[in-house]
Amino acid sequence: MAEGAVDRRTRESINAFHVMVKPTGALCNLDCAYCFYLHKQELINSRNVISDEVLERFIYEYINSQTVPEIVFTWQGGEPTLLGIDFFKKVVDYERLYCPPGKKIANDLQTNGTLLDEKWCSFLKEHNFLVGISIDGPERLHNVYRKSRSGGPTFQKVLNAVRLLHKYEILFNTLTAVNRINAKYPGEVYRFLRDTAGSTRMQFIPIAEPKVFKSSPTTFIPEDSMPITGSTEALPGKHASLVADWSVVPEDYGSFLNGVFDIWYREDIGKVFVFLFECALAQWLGMEASLCIFSETCGKALALEADGSLYSCDHFVYPEHRLGNIKDRRLLEMVTLTSQTVFGVSKAATLPEYCNKCEYLFACHGECPKNRFVKTPDGEPGLNYLCSGLKKYFSHIDPYMKKLAEEYRSRK
Repeated sequence: MAEGAVDRRTRESINAFHVMVKPTGALCNLDCAYCFYLHKQELINSRNVISDEVLERFIYEYINSQTVPEIVFTWQGGEPTLLGIDFFKKVVDYERLYCPPGKKIANDLQTNGTLLDEKWCSFLKEHNFLVGISIDGPERLHNVYRKSRSGGPTFQKVLNAVRLLHKYEILFNTLTAVNRINAKYPGEVYRFLRDTAGSTRMQFIPIAEPKVFKSSPTTFIPEDSMPITGSTEALPGKHASLVADWSVVPEDYGSFLNGVFDIWYREDIGKVFVFLFECALAQWLGMEASLCIFSETCGKALALEADGSLYSCDHFVYPEHRLGNIKDRRLLEMVTLTSQTVFGVSKAATLPEYCNKCEYLFACHGECPKNRFVKTPDGEPGLNYLCSGLKKYFSHIDPYMKKLAEEYRSRK
């Protein structure tokens, strides 16, 4: 699944796919340092908001292009709440108009939370929206990178939004960007999310942002020509010129996940759902990954920009991955293009041999292709920047996952 909105189980029908909609383009009321989306304003027409024509066409096509009983709409940005409640009333009206008998509609809204108020929460509750709210930990950690346009702190507004979600009994996920700073405090972040924010559904997204792209991540060219290996011992230093200052150090990312896992395993199994751990258990059971980053292939989690353009993935909104525009091509036609199929299978086909020989290939599959911008120890390109941290994490949880998997099988 594309990172950012709210996790849903991977659709299994050939005509089942997920599209993340960016109705505001890159428009946002915050100025988060690590936002990967802002630089794309120069590549796409991302300053415009979605038109009624594009909105209606997409809703109709999205519902009628899939053969699954539940159609999940995911609204992200930028910041989608900038469009106001009336926009989402229109969304609900279109969904009701075009949803045939026997199908169910669900809506996910990913937001920074700063604009949520009583009226918003009343609407979200009435229409059963699942909310993903971005919060990076307690105040001293959240405010490091998540700032307002004027450079001010945002934590108190976000925490107020969380309290409103509880008040209105709205189902929500917390989405925490694991960055250079908060990665060093796994226990503090997890306990804050659990105890203060009251989150029982958590997503942790690593920030791994190269400084320079020549077009898309698949054609990444580092600022310098120094050889890059899979080792991260020199970070920051050897890799410092490669990634933005807020990017998580791979080893720290592994330690963060391990620290969170240990608390969760001791105290919260069955009470708190951490999507990374739920996905891992499925894989240790021999099942398909529920997160696209850990699936063997990808290509069924696409992104629709405000102008109606459809892209291969939320992290590949670049000209070479534009599949067409919904105003002049059918949605299903674009989703099933040969180029999109190639995009999906290339995830496995382009793995370096270093990955293919790894004992955790079944759980990782090279993680997200957007992060494959370093070289293996023997110089082969295409290694995931987070590799060492992911190995640290997988090796740590391995005995516990084997035990949980065995317990699960014994109950069946």
